[in-house]
Parts: sequence; structure tokens; C-alpha cells
Amino acid sequence: MVLLPLVALSLRWRGFRATQAALQRFLSKTNREQDSAFVNKHAVMTAQMVHAADRRGLVHPSCLAKSLTLWWLLGRQGICSQLRIGIRKEKEKFEAHAWVEHEGVALNEPEERHRHYAAFDAGLFSLPQDQQ
Repeated sequence: MVLLPLVALSLRWRGFRATQAALQRFLSKTNREQDSAFVNKHAVMTAQMVHAADRRGLVHPSCLAKSLTLWWLLGRQGICSQLRIGIRKEKEKFEAHAWVEHEGVALNEPEERHRHYAAFDAGLFSLPQDQQ
């Protein structure tokens, strides 16, 4: 519950790249020997924890802050994930949305809202190859 507002504040004050770089310094190496069912279960549980922190928190950060927080928490557990960004044009306005994918599944999108956005071809930020 503390990390989510901190990430949101960092995004507002420092910007995306600086926030991302600060979080990246504390990632763990991916453990390729873990059972995939175990990893998937933990990835889903982590997404649920971020959602609960958002629901019960005093502030409700943007989808980018929630997704960056989830991406970092997964990375700390050694779970590979991708931060994805999509855009759409709705009534002459451009809108953007962020979500996190693990093995092609959007973790923080229970209603699959992300399907209404055209995602960039590659994940905006993945766990670096030297850490995988």
C-alpha cells in the first residue's frame, strides 16, 4: 500500500524514465528453474495485491503507476513480465492505457479493457536480457 503512491509520486515529479531506472536497480534475476504453475500463481496473486492496494488506498493512481508497480513487484520475485502501453482514439481524443503481461496474459486487466487499445508491438519495458 505504500509502494503504489510512491511510484505515482515519482512518476509525477521525476517522470517515467527516472522512475523506471530507479525501480530497475532493485530487480532480481529470473529463476528459470521454478515450476511455471507456481510462477503463474504468484504472478496472479501479486496482481491481485496491487489491485487491493489501489482499492483500499487513499489515492487511486493511474494505470501506468499501477502497472509499473506490478511490473517491479514481479521483477523482485524473479518473474518475467512486460509493461505494455496501448493507445486509441475515442471521440477525436487520444487515450492511452498501461498494463502488465506475463507469458502473453494481461495480469492487471480482469475485464480485458486493454483489448480496446492498439498496443505497441513490443513491451515498453521487459526484464532485461542479462537478468533473465
